[in-house]
Amino acid sequence: MAAATKEKTKTKLVPLGDRIVVQRQESQEKTVGGIYLPDSAKDRPTRGKVINVGDGRVLENGSRSQLQVKVGDHVLFTSYAGETIEVDGEEFLLMNESEVLAILG
Repeated sequence: MAAATKEKTKTKLVPLGDRIVVQRQESQEKTVGGIYLPDSAKDRPTRGKVINVGDGRVLENGSRSQLQVKVGDHVLFTSYAGETIEVDGEEFLLMNESEVLAILG
């Protein structure tokens, strides 16, 4: 008897326009002093890695604006920026590029 194999296909998330997909960094499990934090006390991380970017916003002349962030950049944003979405069991943020405060070097 041949065993049935399950193929897990990974969904590709492609943002439109000036939107970007960010994977939020994990929140701190414990404080600097060594105290472990429960989930309710953890801050929402404000840093993440850019996973995918859109083509840019369409300008009045029909051309597209160039995005300042690129795939792989580590970015800083406010804790309530973007929309949280789940794809294939992973959580991502879908946000406008304008919600990014800085690119971390």
